[in-house]
Amino acid sequence: MPYPALTSGRTSFLVAAASLFLSSVVVAASDQNWSSYLGDAHSSQYSTLDQITPANVAELEVAWTWEAGDARGNSTQIQCNPLVIDGVIYATTPSLDLVALDGKTGALRWRYAAHEPTGVNRGVAWWADGDDQRILFGAGKWLQAVDARTGKLIESFGEGGRVDLAANMGRDVTGFAIQANTPGIVVGDLIVMGMRLGEGPAPAAPGPIRAYDVRTGELRWVFNTIPQPGEPGYETWPEDAYTYVGGVNVWTGMSVDEERGLLFAPTGSAAFDFWGGDRLGDNLYANCLLAIKVETGELVWHYQFVRHDIWDRDLPAPPNLLTVTHDGQEIDAVAQITKSGHVFVFNRETGEPLFPMEEVIVPSSDLAGEVAATTQPLPLKPAPFARQFFTAAEVTNRTPEARRAVLERFARLRAHTQFAPPSEQGTIIFPGFDGGGEWGGAATDPRGVIYVNANEMAWVLTMIETGGSATVGEQVYLQNCVGCHGADRAGNNMGIPSLLELNARLDREQAREVIVHGRGMMPPWGFLSGDQLEGVLDFLHGPVPEPDRAAPDPDAEPPKEGWVTYVGDEGQVDHPAPPYTHTGYNRFLDPDGYPAVKPPWGTLNAIDLNSGEFLWTVPLGELPELSALGIPPTGTENYGGPVVTAGGVLFIGASKDEHFRAFDTKTGRELWRFKLPAGAYATPSTYEVDGRQYVVVACGGGKMGTKSGDTYVAFALPE
Repeated sequence: MPYPALTSGRTSFLVAAASLFLSSVVVAASDQNWSSYLGDAHSSQYSTLDQITPANVAELEVAWTWEAGDARGNSTQIQCNPLVIDGVIYATTPSLDLVALDGKTGALRWRYAAHEPTGVNRGVAWWADGDDQRILFGAGKWLQAVDARTGKLIESFGEGGRVDLAANMGRDVTGFAIQANTPGIVVGDLIVMGMRLGEGPAPAAPGPIRAYDVRTGELRWVFNTIPQPGEPGYETWPEDAYTYVGGVNVWTGMSVDEERGLLFAPTGSAAFDFWGGDRLGDNLYANCLLAIKVETGELVWHYQFVRHDIWDRDLPAPPNLLTVTHDGQEIDAVAQITKSGHVFVFNRETGEPLFPMEEVIVPSSDLAGEVAATTQPLPLKPAPFARQFFTAAEVTNRTPEARRAVLERFARLRAHTQFAPPSEQGTIIFPGFDGGGEWGGAATDPRGVIYVNANEMAWVLTMIETGGSATVGEQVYLQNCVGCHGADRAGNNMGIPSLLELNARLDREQAREVIVHGRGMMPPWGFLSGDQLEGVLDFLHGPVPEPDRAAPDPDAEPPKEGWVTYVGDEGQVDHPAPPYTHTGYNRFLDPDGYPAVKPPWGTLNAIDLNSGEFLWTVPLGELPELSALGIPPTGTENYGGPVVTAGGVLFIGASKDEHFRAFDTKTGRELWRFKLPAGAYATPSTYEVDGRQYVVVACGGGKMGTKSGDTYVAFALPE
């Protein structure tokens, strides 16, 4: 891959600010603040601060640390990109408490305990009108408004300070998995919200994009990402799909062109992720970048990256808005990274691609009922920032024994090609389920350069039939639980607990509470009927004596053939029962637990979007035990994104080795590193207080089998 020098003469400038001008209320962000998720409304992950430079970054020292005190083993995380407003940091803890910290000292100002928290939180949103200053953040299914000065709920917002995001979904979604894991984006007096939803073969909620009044919590507009009758795109689905298909949600966050009034929303796949026989067609607006009029919710243009997705190729991060120069003309552009390791670049106003595209003919599926799309679009430029093919030549050669073991398994799997469909034989997903690009996002600078970290890990997707299960409980487990806990119920060493001998940890009532309401990373499954709930408890916990078992509901209607019945507030809900599920999200590893593919396993890349050429690429992270053997840095799997500054320094944690690093933006040379108390699997923030520049990052750990943490660490140059 070529890495030409950066050409000169570019005049494009990206304004790193989060001012939103679409109403009389203006939220102005000075250069000293980090006033929006990922830095600004353009999701640039860029700061104009320049006190820290390649010449002095090695002098960085810890300015302060703050410990939340609520980490647990390796089962909790912090994925929060903190806001910093006028010297105050607003962030979340592993248990999703919202905190305000002093930006100079890290001292706690206040702490608010979230209502019914489940899942993770990646950041919060800020809005102010004079003395009315609000933090809006999601925990579980609740959007909450908190007074930024006191840490108290603002009772006039929604119902007692909260809006239930499970309401106004277009159909009954009682008990479904709904989590506001990424902050909405504030535009004038609106906050536009996406959400994280279930993606398995169990019923999933749909993912409409919704705008709420930031003062009252009142719903202002809805964009149906699964079109309903009479809406454009309806013809790309089965006629009644909108009544039962889930997903097509914005779980990543969004970006806004405030001058044009355009909201850019990247959507995920439709559920079930890996079998779409009940949603035949291209499935607009799944896997799309949507350009929407932010005041009204009206669609301006869209681009679909994956048609009829059966690979979980959700768009993984908000798009970057930047200005590039093509053929001597400055163009306001929008760039979208993908899990497959591509960067798509469009004219922001029209949606026209700025680089040539091609239609790739892709394989058909052999799963019953499935009809895969025949072609998929890919850009000819820039080149992918992750490898695209896992061949025998790419199999690890770390040791002869590791290579032999991987080759033996490799030979039993379906031969890897781009868009190879899911299979019972086993399909290699490369780059893996977690990218290529991921939710940490990419950074851009005023030169039109995008900086993106990537995973280069192979995973294996294996489909199994769900029919013929011996019990109701086993059927429920296959439909809802196997994707995380595995067909053998053993979990994994990456933070998913084993369910074997569950009764040694939780009694039946405690297990019931977790299943119905969720806990931590576990989403709620409150939609299960009484028989289904008791059946899965029997399967996991052992049956109760017959005299103690509740009698079945004599009024319950039997499900339609090929459908499953669930319980909602409006009564029984029928949902198609997919004939397949999968055995979980399984990394393809060698017998010693290292990736099955040759290094690099994680990279950091700089790509000039004016020319579409790479400037540099370097490994991100290293494993000390391999370095001790004389093996060059391999890079590691990584989560969380970069921040770039006008000082010419890129900051990133993300790597499995639990280090925080600084790189030269011009050359990719590593300038500094610091061993953290736990992995920094979150995007950092940078800000200035009293003339001193700080960089702060959440050290939450808890991914890739590493220990959990609950600390925020801030760095600065010596005073």
